Amino acid sequence: MARILFVNVNGSGMGHMNRCLAYARQLSGRALASFFSLASAVEMIEEMGFEADYYVSHYWSCNNSYDWNQELAVRFGLMLERVRPDVVVFDGTWPFQGFMAACGAYGKPAMVWSNRGLLKPEVKQVPVDEALFDLIIVPGELGASFHEETLPARGKKIVVPPVTVLEDNDLMGRSAAREALGLQADGRYALFSLGPGNLKDVSGIGHDLIRRFAVAGFEAVWARAPISVRDAELPEGVKAISTYPLVRYLRAFDAFVGAAGYNTCCEVVQAQVPSLLVPNALLVDDQHRRARLVADNAPAVVSACETAEERERAVGQLLEVVAGTNPQAPSIAMNGAALAADEILAVAGRRRKR
Repeated sequence: MARILFVNVNGSGMGHMNRCLAYARQLSGRALASFFSLASAVEMIEEMGFEADYYVSHYWSCNNSYDWNQELAVRFGLMLERVRPDVVVFDGTWPFQGFMAACGAYGKPAMVWSNRGLLKPEVKQVPVDEALFDLIIVPGELGASFHEETLPARGKKIVVPPVTVLEDNDLMGRSAAREALGLQADGRYALFSLGPGNLKDVSGIGHDLIRRFAVAGFEAVWARAPISVRDAELPEGVKAISTYPLVRYLRAFDAFVGAAGYNTCCEVVQAQVPSLLVPNALLVDDQHRRARLVADNAPAVVSACETAEERERAVGQLLEVVAGTNPQAPSIAMNGAALAADEILAVAGRRRKR
């Protein structure tokens, strides 16, 4: 079988790793997938059944950029020699110089770049020569459909529908999910997943929202992010869980409060759980716009929740949504991972014929 090596960077959340895992799972039985991960949650990759090697992200390294890239070129070069991939799939905003140097020295395996869009208009983007890649995958936002364009050199760029690591039939129903998490069958629960807190302290907003949900009769459950560098201090009585992928258990909850990252927004639409989405304005992607797309396709409320007045209004709106929600299947395509995997496999097939 073809050998596919996935390289995921470490972002503010787990989106880069999540997308690579989504592609790899769709390739199971058709290709041999392995990982070179800059995200610290390598054990999550291994629990999914894939071999993974870890290299510390430049965000957490003590090295300067030049030295970090030099070491990356050596470390990733060793990985290339060991795995000998037909295709390397990189998921990140900008392919690192050390990564590109290692691929060039190894002899240019087929190159795929998975690059999520929806950046804010004012964000300055680093130019990348798209001609270096055999395939560029743009994981689409909610409502995106498949389309492709030919690149000036040898490759092509495709846009796919939303990419999710699990498919709909992988999600647990309410009763099974509650049993798996140790929750009472007849309880009222709100799940909080406001991000790892590495770039923004989410505990203040979280504590106030927890209090407001408690007043409304909900027990709070706090999802600890696997890549968090420090745990948020939780109010007494709040149950903490750490599980991946979180969407598998999302239907256990009456309400969900989360950040508006790519993973979360796609998963809220998958699970159709009444949700309060809190966009993070500190990130380069346009989380507010993405959250509004969710609200068009799922029972969701969008609020920055920066002030007490905003939080009071958002919780009140969500409680109204909870009272009137009947879960429905998503009405939009969510099969981006499967379509992307087919294209990656096609690239591998062409490379093996050379």
